[in-house]
Amino acid sequence: MASASPNTAPAPLTGVSLALAAVALALGTFMQVLDSTIANVALPTIAGNLGVASDQGTWVITSFAVANGISVPLTGWLMMRFGVVRTFVVSVALFTLASFLCGIAWNLPSLILFRILQGAVSGPMIPGSQALLIMIFPPNKRATALGVWSMTTLVAPVLGPILGGWISDNFAWEWIFLINVPVGIACTWICWRFMHNRETPTVARKLNMVSFSLLVFWVGTLQLVLDTGKDADWFNSAQIVILSIMVVIGFVAWLIWELNEKNPVVDLSLFRSRNFAFGVIALCAAYAIFFGNNLLMPLWLQTNMGYVATWAGLAAAPSGMVAVFLTPFVAQISNRIDARIMATISLLLFALSFYMRSLYAPDTDFGNLIVPMFVMGAAMSTFFTSMITVSFRDVAPHQMPAASGLSNFARITAGSFAASLATTLWDNYETHAQSNIAAAMSGGRGVEQAIHQLMQMGMSQAQAVAAITRQVTQQAYLLATVDIFRISSIIIVCLIPLIWLSRKAMANGQVHAAD
Repeated sequence: MASASPNTAPAPLTGVSLALAAVALALGTFMQVLDSTIANVALPTIAGNLGVASDQGTWVITSFAVANGISVPLTGWLMMRFGVVRTFVVSVALFTLASFLCGIAWNLPSLILFRILQGAVSGPMIPGSQALLIMIFPPNKRATALGVWSMTTLVAPVLGPILGGWISDNFAWEWIFLINVPVGIACTWICWRFMHNRETPTVARKLNMVSFSLLVFWVGTLQLVLDTGKDADWFNSAQIVILSIMVVIGFVAWLIWELNEKNPVVDLSLFRSRNFAFGVIALCAAYAIFFGNNLLMPLWLQTNMGYVATWAGLAAAPSGMVAVFLTPFVAQISNRIDARIMATISLLLFALSFYMRSLYAPDTDFGNLIVPMFVMGAAMSTFFTSMITVSFRDVAPHQMPAASGLSNFARITAGSFAASLATTLWDNYETHAQSNIAAAMSGGRGVEQAIHQLMQMGMSQAQAVAAITRQVTQQAYLLATVDIFRISSIIIVCLIPLIWLSRKAMANGQVHAAD
């Protein structure tokens, strides 16, 4: 196997080659992130067409998440063993094939099998695109590279529900997966065409099977806990308790093995860097809050505010549009401003957006819904660029694939925690709010008067009671929603000190050792 000096970075691309390669890498990221959310909206349609119950259809989501969660942390080893370019291109090609197979699946077991394949081969796509974008751009334009990557990573989850709902409403669900095929073919060809002769150094290192087996065990089990915990009532279920114990045992065993292994599968030594440690923690926590609220918003709009899937997705669209518009401008100024300042601004804007959403009222219209999303878009435009600049400040070029794989694994896992926690907290807060409302109503004759008025309008007593119950439930979910928004705002502000525990970082990498 060919090798080179581990500190030798591939030469940057220029001109048209750089532009085409950047677009192809961005599309690779976009496809993978989009596929992690696009099927959520279409799940009832998929389950109905395949003749299975909705709870069985959730395995379409779970299977992808488990396989992807296992494969992402292996990115560093794969790219060290086979090269960054080769690993990324093969991953995109196999992802395209798996997407085609998902599109022609004939029953639920076949779809789940192909989704497992799709998740397993897609692991290197996000960290690979990030590492390659940083490598092909000149050092003084690293902020631009990170801007391109962050746009696709943050906009895709916003567009996923919109596109998934639109396809489900107007076409067959199979096109959710088949639309990846032409994009994946183009991405594969362009990336190989312009980057095959810029392959990174490789090291002939065998895969440590003990470490790999432990990693598969605890990550796969963790994903099962996160994806099935809510439906099983969490720790009231013996199955979830047993799986959680297995996760802890597997993680501790894996951690001990990795820390004492000369050639670990995951390079945990990266956390010795103060910037990487604090940066990744802040990145994961902030992304988890963003992801959880991004999931909660359309769920609330569809279940309690009468919005269809497409319009619930469109309510979040301004954040993506603003992020796309502002990111190029942010990239231009990032080379001149300490990334810690940019990260602080981003977190403050996130907090402001969540606080504005905590002011929603029962009669909030579409216009009021989208105003905080413009603020969210401004926060998104600076978030990834600044956070990654802080985290990767001390990462050597040859460590970039491993650092990218590890940080993205932590971020994706944090997103999985957020998805499970957000919906669980939402239901718990709703139950508490509904109890408080019911207690307040029971103290007077308001309920009886309301029932009497509704009956005078032509409703039966049962209909009147049902109407009042529905109103109470909607109010309770509104209170639960704004409570979560308010708590999210507070937590985001509390993350800011973590940023300032790291050292000064510039997007162009030009910092002094004393900084």
